[in-house]
Amino acid sequence: MTSRQCKLLPLHLMMLLTATSTAFQVPSKSILHPHTKQQRQPTTLFSTPPPESPSIPNPLTIIAKSQPSTRPPTDPMVGEDAATFDWSNEKWGKLGSADWLTFLAAVGTILTAVAITWIIPSTGYSDDFLHALNGVTGGNPHLITLAYGIIFPLVHSGLASARPYGEKIVGARMWRVIFAFPSLCLAFSWITYFISHCHDGYTFWDLRGNEAVHSIAWITNFLSFFFLYPTVFNLKEVAAVDQPKIHLWETGIIRITRHPQAVGQTMWSAAHLAMVGTTFTALTMALLVAHHAFACWNGDRRLYDEHGQDFLEIKKRTSVLPFAAILDGRQVLPDDYYKELLRAPYLVIAIGTLGAYVAHPFMQAGSAL
Repeated sequence: MTSRQCKLLPLHLMMLLTATSTAFQVPSKSILHPHTKQQRQPTTLFSTPPPESPSIPNPLTIIAKSQPSTRPPTDPMVGEDAATFDWSNEKWGKLGSADWLTFLAAVGTILTAVAITWIIPSTGYSDDFLHALNGVTGGNPHLITLAYGIIFPLVHSGLASARPYGEKIVGARMWRVIFAFPSLCLAFSWITYFISHCHDGYTFWDLRGNEAVHSIAWITNFLSFFFLYPTVFNLKEVAAVDQPKIHLWETGIIRITRHPQAVGQTMWSAAHLAMVGTTFTALTMALLVAHHAFACWNGDRRLYDEHGQDFLEIKKRTSVLPFAAILDGRQVLPDDYYKELLRAPYLVIAIGTLGAYVAHPFMQAGSAL
């Protein structure tokens, strides 16, 4: 069997993914006076009810079961409460049900398909794709990252824009697979190429050894992921276990910016460029930010097409520029806004971000293979 035949065999894997408080009182039984033996009236500890002290909620309780914030009358809910989660509603289930066992199986299937058909050199096409780009660009790293910066947005945003038409033909779940597979493949190739070549070109600065810059960049990177991944608001939709929808989120991080992914990408790119100031890194970061700037316009267009007037109502109260709507009074944060952020999906982001940081050395080693 030839190497090319080996590469064609695993393509069929793509199709497999289709939480007490009581007021203390003296017992209300009759009490006899020890000298008069007359019956006394029941007494209470307080002649008037004690003032209630504000309770401090248990963060773990809120994370296990999301609590809505207190919305003022001027803030009517027209969209969806983002990142809600209730542990009591979750279960492993069985294969084929819309539960976590099916989710793990679906994610495992698509990642296996990506690994076999794209990543593993003996069976995948990633090396062939890069070889083709090398041939077209003469091996120039700047031109290759430029090619990735054109191809990836065309595929990713193109398939996202074609979603209303594709779902009519193959259904929402299958279209999610069709959309995700090439996006994952191209993202892997571009990321590994960036890691391998981020020091190419002219170097304006290299501050990797500066502890202050490293600390600022680390904090910026960590915070950027809370903006970058609103998709974790419903992980089961990401894996097409639940039917994917175009959600109109309006709480949580959306109150800060209507397009958190664009803001997160800008933060991530600025932090990496601050560490490694080469022409290659500058070009790659500019391409990433430009793609997400386009996605702001394209995202608004798709949300309007799907939700119409409801989207326009939320658009009035939100902004693309972080905190702009809050500062000019269009967005009023609830007094208990923290309830919209102390939610399980944000905890998942924090854990995943820390895991990615720990895995950095392995990523760098792997990209050099």
